[in-house]
Amino acid sequence: MQETFFQLLEQAGPFAVFLSLFINIVVSIIGVLPSVFITAGNLTIFGLYNGLIVSIIGEGLGALISFILYRKGLKKWRHSDYQHPVILKLKQLEGYNAFWVILCLRILPFVPSGVITLGCAFSKVSLGIFTVASTLGKIPSLIIEASAIYGFMQVDLKWKYVIIIVTLILFLLWKVKNKSSY
Repeated sequence: MQETFFQLLEQAGPFAVFLSLFINIVVSIIGVLPSVFITAGNLTIFGLYNGLIVSIIGEGLGALISFILYRKGLKKWRHSDYQHPVILKLKQLEGYNAFWVILCLRILPFVPSGVITLGCAFSKVSLGIFTVASTLGKIPSLIIEASAIYGFMQVDLKWKYVIIIVTLILFLLWKVKNKSSY
């Protein structure tokens, strides 16, 4: 899938930025797909700094449009019947507190963006506060992500295989350990 994305961007020529932004928005709306392949494509096609800027803009636009669509969808759903404690807390989120909660959640790279956006759509937070906090919060995590991707792209192919295998082994060990603790 990543190679296809790279090829699409290369073939798009001057429209590559718009294509990347569009795909980033679609991934944000879906809410469960990781955007790391988009960041990698942006870095490959546009370079480190321009790729990072395109990724930040794409993530910001994706969060904004997702928030609008999720909120419209939730209005049709009778979420007043849904009394989960987390949702009840999120419903009260607004203003200054909302800004800081969203900003902190976005900085954390392991919290899925779709979950944050959906949770905020339940809240009373304004579109402006959500957009600013969400975009500002994404900048540090995207810098970390872009740095890791860019560094990985600079490594020889044999070391990439070693890194991937070691990462998979560590992930599997972690899964086994967590499964046995239940």
